[in-house]
Amino acid sequence: MPDLRLPTLFAALLATAPLAHAEEPANDARWVSDGLSTYVRSGPTDGHRIVGSLKSGQQVALVTSQGNYSQVRGQSGDLVWILTSDLQAVPGQSERLPQLDAQVSELSAQLKTIDDGWKTRVQGMQETLDSRKALVDELESRNKALNEQLEQAQSSLRETQARLGDENKQVMMRYMVYGGSIAGAGLLAGLILPMLSRGRKRNDRWF
Repeated sequence: MPDLRLPTLFAALLATAPLAHAEEPANDARWVSDGLSTYVRSGPTDGHRIVGSLKSGQQVALVTSQGNYSQVRGQSGDLVWILTSDLQAVPGQSERLPQLDAQVSELSAQLKTIDDGWKTRVQGMQETLDSRKALVDELESRNKALNEQLEQAQSSLRETQARLGDENKQVMMRYMVYGGSIAGAGLLAGLILPMLSRGRKRNDRWF
């Protein structure tokens, strides 16, 4: 998902950063206003003759001002007069645009580095989340298998306990039958032996 903050960050950096590799203009530096080519005169009034022209964005050096005119020194070194309103204190677009382009390229590279860094971090976090999810799934699978084994063990234990209870009942019945048999045999023996003893005594009298 793209980061919506990047355009805002780009605009803020562009607005606040200084011009890349731009030299501070001299106090007397002036530029012919953008969008025009203007005539220059030999003196500070409209009545002085035209001695040439200056192109838009051309840099000149301000010498002095008088009335509506300013005396400037052109790149050739000649002193001429130009309407003060045709001058500006900042470079023209033709000079600023390359600097702005260079600045935009630099900021774009910085933003790309930031974006790549964020993508790497997000990818790392996603991989961490995927590995943790896989671990959770594995633990849940193991827990499910253990629960199934526990249920089987509990079921087997209940069956074993039920069989043991039935066997205990059968053993108790056997003990009761065996004890009853012994008791009955003892009772019979107790009744029969005295009778046999009396019979022997009678037989002994006959001889």
